[in-house]
Amino acid sequence: MPTLGSLPADKPDLGLTFAWPQNPAGYHKTTVTGLATLSLTQLLEGRQCPLQVGTLVLVTGRTPFRLRGQIADALETLLRQMALQRCAAIVITGQSGAHQPFPQPLRDLSDELAIPLMTTTAAPERWLDLHEAIHNDLLARAEHRAAQLNMLIQQLPAQLADTKAMERIADWLAQTLDAQVMVSESERVLAASPATAAEHLAHAIIRQSVDGAGYDGPSAAHTHLISLAPATGADTVLAVARRTPFDEAERRLLRHGAKILGLVDQARREFRVTSEASHAARMAAAELLLAGEPAKARRVMATLTPGLLDPDTARAYILETTAALRDAVVRRCHAAVKGRALVVADPRHAGRVLIVNPVRPDRMVETSVAGDLVRVVAGLGQGISLGGSGIYSLSLVADAVDEALTAQRFATHQPDSVALSAQNTDLVSLLPEDESQQWAHSLLHPLMHKAEQWIPLREALPAALAYPYTVAARRLSLHRNTVTRRVARAADLLQLDLSKVTNRVAVGLALELVTQRDAPERSETLTPPVAPTLPSLLAAPPIAAWASILLRTARDDRRALLATAQSWLSHDTHIESTARALELSEVTVRSHLRAVEEHMSRDLASMAGLRDLLFALHIETGRPEITDSCAALRAA
Repeated sequence: MPTLGSLPADKPDLGLTFAWPQNPAGYHKTTVTGLATLSLTQLLEGRQCPLQVGTLVLVTGRTPFRLRGQIADALETLLRQMALQRCAAIVITGQSGAHQPFPQPLRDLSDELAIPLMTTTAAPERWLDLHEAIHNDLLARAEHRAAQLNMLIQQLPAQLADTKAMERIADWLAQTLDAQVMVSESERVLAASPATAAEHLAHAIIRQSVDGAGYDGPSAAHTHLISLAPATGADTVLAVARRTPFDEAERRLLRHGAKILGLVDQARREFRVTSEASHAARMAAAELLLAGEPAKARRVMATLTPGLLDPDTARAYILETTAALRDAVVRRCHAAVKGRALVVADPRHAGRVLIVNPVRPDRMVETSVAGDLVRVVAGLGQGISLGGSGIYSLSLVADAVDEALTAQRFATHQPDSVALSAQNTDLVSLLPEDESQQWAHSLLHPLMHKAEQWIPLREALPAALAYPYTVAARRLSLHRNTVTRRVARAADLLQLDLSKVTNRVAVGLALELVTQRDAPERSETLTPPVAPTLPSLLAAPPIAAWASILLRTARDDRRALLATAQSWLSHDTHIESTARALELSEVTVRSHLRAVEEHMSRDLASMAGLRDLLFALHIETGRPEITDSCAALRAA
């Protein structure tokens, strides 16, 4: 925008000069925001012209050599009107030279009203270009300010309680105003842009808080302190400083920014109060659930998340992380489960998050919360693990948490750091890797030392050990006699009776280890002189915990399910001999075995299900006994 100081130099054809005051330097920076013209006749008639802040009033028509009488009175009236609107200056058309057209009373009034008196020697039409230039400049500035306000509105977050909102708005103000910006409370800085702004603006904030007045330091003219919520007494302050003064438009933009920051600050405070109350309610509900008081927990959660604890059954999950990351993990879990589970920071452990997922009886296989939590773990990367429980009565949440804790310890041994329950935990992943490989290679060494012998046996044995030979032959696309010969050859080389279930399970586990869990080149070359035994592998603490959890619900069943399972395994999975030994009907034996499958979530017709039952019973009760029956498989 042009100023009273720049116009004479930028528009020399106007012949514009200051007639009064004698030293006009103090008016050189006055901005000219518009041009209003008034003819001498209109002036004498008392006509009004549109006036606003910064208007330059041009009186057209040749004025007398000296302004007296009616003209002087009319100019005095006009000057008083201009002062009310804070206009820039008045210009009359006069003659060139050192002549002073304004009488002393008008000059005194000019000093009193702080409106300079100017003259021009140009014809009125010469001023049209200035009028158009000012209009275009005002239009451009208005469009620029509108764009700035639009950009400022766009800085508003989708949620006012967004923790990054203040920082983004401060960054935008700093960039737009080319200034240092800080938002602070009495105890801390909430946002600063650039990062060094706090160092430069801290003194201004301290002076205001101590003296209760504005900052009057070296750069006081270019520093603004704005309370974001003066009506509520909040102590949040916006501080802005730069090397050059702010113009009126920039100060308005700053006030708009302060209003938006005030809204964000108010939302932040209200969110913090609500969040603290919500956190306290969730913690109280969790403590009541752990204490076996689901009815009281429901009442606590009734207003916070209606219906969340209505189901009578639930799963528990434990998410282990570091104390420094726990609050962030809690927020991530809250966002992931979206009101479908109770998420709290475990007060008993600084790095633990507890999640209780109520499950309705008609949705026992629901896994959406588990899947969301697994994605949280995957997104956070290393240093975090997740364990889950089976489905428990809501009054037994403490037991579900104990199972989830055990599963979480299993999770640290898993590639994805997740073990949703003992039922979903892979036994092989819990075995000590090096020792289990040594044991497997030692057991299978008689089969592996010749490649031409090992390859056909490796292909046939997994299916032949798991299924009847007829079924295995069909799955392998071999003749039944071929399968029989290969199994007999393997039994002879291993010196094992492969009709016994314990031997079949041991060989099946060894085959899985060397064919699926190991690099191919090792499976033909590794032959350690001394190998661990299978009982010693199963003695690892994580496996003992796995076995206890796996059999827990079957053990609590009023039927003697585990006794039936032990007898069935001892009789090499023959139903008839098991029934005779237990003096039960075959129907009852089969019913007991189906119940065991349901409790363990295992298929006992598969090698993996049979293996997990056999090992879990051996670990828990010592039966069936697992012993080595050849030199390569020594007893522990």
